[in-house]
Amino acid sequence: MHIHEWPSSERPREKLLARGAQALSDAELLALFLGSGVRGLDAVATARRLLADHGPLRRLLDQPAPELVKLPGLGPATACLLAAALELAGRHMAAALERGEALTDPTAAGRYFAQRLRGHPSEVFAALFLDTRHRALAFEELFRGTVDGAEVHPREVVRRALGHNAAAVIVGHNHPSGSSEPSAADRAVTLQLKQALGLIDVRLLDHFVVGDGAPVSLAARGWV
Repeated sequence: MHIHEWPSSERPREKLLARGAQALSDAELLALFLGSGVRGLDAVATARRLLADHGPLRRLLDQPAPELVKLPGLGPATACLLAAALELAGRHMAAALERGEALTDPTAAGRYFAQRLRGHPSEVFAALFLDTRHRALAFEELFRGTVDGAEVHPREVVRRALGHNAAAVIVGHNHPSGSSEPSAADRAVTLQLKQALGLIDVRLLDHFVVGDGAPVSLAARGWV
């Protein structure tokens, strides 16, 4: 059955308009970009096959556009649309920070770190420097490592905090393995950073670990 023959409440576009984008499955969202399917399959079925063969969604969309073009059901136009959509989402998420609005929602901070760090093939440790009103001053990727870890030097974080005249810092790093569970080393470096930054009267507000799912906040666990 073609999508146009589906009940209107189940068609991806109509479903999105009636219930919001969050109501759509990964395959339905992807199908909106495909527009049509491959021979014998509608757009949603094609999207499901793409996710089954090349997914899950994060793994599929982490591929660069030239690689997406090679996948069945995806051509240059769709690959460019997907890459552009990801970039737009990232810029939208960063817009509030760039406007100088105060960062008051820990969930928003976690999403921001996830957008900036997820997808890196190696571990990256970054810091977001904030002023006294918790408005963003700068975001910097400070350390890069391997797929297993990155060596973090608290003195360098302190140096950059002084350079930005920051009053507070949020840090985060990704786990290329996909697991967002903090390790013992993550907890240890968080304590070292808190102590080092405290010596210059700068607060460490949180440390996010970014994996496949929602970022994990060490502050929410009482470890900051």
